[in-house]
Amino acid sequence: MNKSELIEALASRKDLTYKKSEEIVNIIFDSMADTLAGGGRIEIRGFGSFVVKHYKAYMGRNPKTGEVIRVKPKKLPFFKVGKELRERVDS
Repeated sequence: MNKSELIEALASRKDLTYKKSEEIVNIIFDSMADTLAGGGRIEIRGFGSFVVKHYKAYMGRNPKTGEVIRVKPKKLPFFKVGKELRERVDS
């Protein structure tokens, strides 16, 4: 499922216009992105949680040239699946 399919599903299930459904989905995604960018955590019971993982700098290798390069520290979003979703997918 992609974003437009999610918008269509919301519109059809709740008798909303496509435009209104798109606005709702965008508000949710923007709020989630802002929370993660601010270092926060998102937990949706039964679905999972989103956190930001911090990675330290390290020495890597350019696969094309073999040259040793320094990789800067970074922060990446991470999703941890919830128990109910994991069991639903597994069954």
